[in-house]
Amino acid sequence: MAGMILISFALLGAAFITLSYQYIVREKQATLERNAQSVADYTSQALTRPEILGGGLSSDRYALYVKSVADVADAYVLICYPTDTIIISSVGELTYSILGRQLPADVVNQVSATGGYVAMTTLGGIFPEKRMVAAKPILVQAVLADGSTLQQQLGTALVVAEGSSITGLWQDFANLFFFTSAVVLCIAFVTTSLTSLQQTRPLKEMAAAARKFGHGEFDIRVDAGTRQDEVGELALAFNAMADSLAKSEAKRSEFVANVSHELKTPMTTIAGFADGILDGTIPKEKETDALQTISSETRRLSRLVRRMLDLSRLQSAENVTAQEQFDVSEILVRVLVSLETKINARSLDVETHLPDAPVMVWGDPDAITQVCYNLLDNAIKFSKEQGLITLTVAPKTGKAHVSIRNEGDVIPPAELSMLFDRFHKSDKSRSEDREGVGLGLYIVKTILNNHKENITVTSENGATEFTFTLTLA
Repeated sequence: MAGMILISFALLGAAFITLSYQYIVREKQATLERNAQSVADYTSQALTRPEILGGGLSSDRYALYVKSVADVADAYVLICYPTDTIIISSVGELTYSILGRQLPADVVNQVSATGGYVAMTTLGGIFPEKRMVAAKPILVQAVLADGSTLQQQLGTALVVAEGSSITGLWQDFANLFFFTSAVVLCIAFVTTSLTSLQQTRPLKEMAAAARKFGHGEFDIRVDAGTRQDEVGELALAFNAMADSLAKSEAKRSEFVANVSHELKTPMTTIAGFADGILDGTIPKEKETDALQTISSETRRLSRLVRRMLDLSRLQSAENVTAQEQFDVSEILVRVLVSLETKINARSLDVETHLPDAPVMVWGDPDAITQVCYNLLDNAIKFSKEQGLITLTVAPKTGKAHVSIRNEGDVIPPAELSMLFDRFHKSDKSRSEDREGVGLGLYIVKTILNNHKENITVTSENGATEFTFTLTLA
């Protein structure tokens, strides 16, 4: 930032100095030309009408006029008469050395040809260094024999300014610029330093917090204060990310704890009954029951491992790779047939509301089959005896809405938002579904998330209904 400010001021200073010098030179040239023209006109009147001005070029009045012009213009006045010979000078210490000197021929010729001359010159060595010279012809009206008039040049009026009078004014401009620039630069550096500190403080805090995140400290937050700028938005986004990381870490810890618990329970049971058989603690007549318990817990452990493998596979896929068209109604009917034995075992009635025509949707048919299986299996488990299960497929607004409804105990509203969490099992389900591991609905949610689809649940008036969507083909 400081480098950019310095470069900007350097470029601005170079442009300002160049333009200001050119402006001062042009203004000085214009001023000298006006004064030279004024002296030429006054001298012309002094030569042609000396009685009006109180005498000719040698009068005190004329000398006073020349001196006043020189003082006002901060310059010297030279009068050449005739044409190229200097007869009057206000140069001061150089007056006597330049009187009688002749102007260079090129100056005289340019004045005669163009009506003026302006340049930085020594006038052919008359001055020891270059000075700005403006010259104008002294013209009079001459009457010819035929009565016509003609302008005739009798001499030349010159106004001469030293170079220091130009550079002095320019230096005043430059000094003012440099002083102002120094003040502005100081203010800019102070402001930039304070702003940089204010801008970098939250960034340093974020860097420190990120390093602590790497060590597992997820309770660190960045203080955004009342900032409404981009850094404030970044701090808020960083804190939101920290909240998300903290939640993910909490879920990970909970997942590990749940997995440990779910694995420990059947393994403890298996080990306990196996040891009881081996050491004779369990009587011979009860060994069969013990072996059945070991077999049941082994199958439960197998289901848990299988579900966890399925879950790992689903979570590793960011999106669905096997997108194809299929009839979701047909999938639902196949799942219903596969669970017919469980339905009959609980004396449940099933009512279907399926369109006559196929409902073609996009997705992974195997994954959607698992979704339907998990939802219908849950509906069977938690339906009341001789209850009703209702299956509905309703195409509308580009989506197929698939609903599975069962009659049974109502799920408390506080638990509805937790149904799709890993290893979540309500108190009711823990007592009624001892074979479940609490991953079925989480797998359903994961599959539908991979399909970028939604699932909702309602539980009221003695019925619970799950509804998910699929994109129509």
